Amino acid sequence: MADLRSFVFLDSLQPQLAAFLGTVAKGFLPIAGEASLIVEISPGIEINRVTDIAVKATDVRPGMQVVERLYGMLEIHSPSQGEVRQAGVAILEALQLKESDRIKPRVLSSQVIKHVDDLQVQLINRNRQGMMLIARESLFIMEVEPAGYAAFAANEAEKAAEINVIDVRMTGAFGRIYLGGEQRDIDVASVAATRAIEALTGREAGSSRKD
Repeated sequence: MADLRSFVFLDSLQPQLAAFLGTVAKGFLPIAGEASLIVEISPGIEINRVTDIAVKATDVRPGMQVVERLYGMLEIHSPSQGEVRQAGVAILEALQLKESDRIKPRVLSSQVIKHVDDLQVQLINRNRQGMMLIARESLFIMEVEPAGYAAFAANEAEKAAEINVIDVRMTGAFGRIYLGGEQRDIDVASVAATRAIEALTGREAGSSRKD
């Protein structure tokens, strides 16, 4: 039986997160305002079957399908929340699982760097997939486990404050978000992202972290 790591519904993709997904997704690209579902399972090869279930059962489009040896991740989206939710129901039924079988996410670390120096800004911008970080802005970094929930945290942060989505890493063992902006907005966004992760329910699971 597949291990359900992440299973999270995004009711409305915010403009920056939707644009960010357009830079990393290799499937059908989402647009702002669409609903999205992120599913992450182990073993990774099983995500192929999950994608097949979702697209055959409903009118959703797959934006990302990442197959790793240990983990697999799928992002699907549609203008209709109902279609996305129904796809989730079909996936869970086929896997003989419930939403409560997902791992309860947790924040592994978070930090705010105030008034980021020009030199560090240049390093960050060379490795980002989203918006630019501007010198003297503040930077919020959050690390979550499982990885799939990173997109949910970024989306909720964008709802709450005028921030820039610098990067969202939502595959692999751990997920990370990098958000930039004025200090007052980062203060609000960091709280929103943390509360969003902490509010999700699921089964407790030990960390796979080895460091």
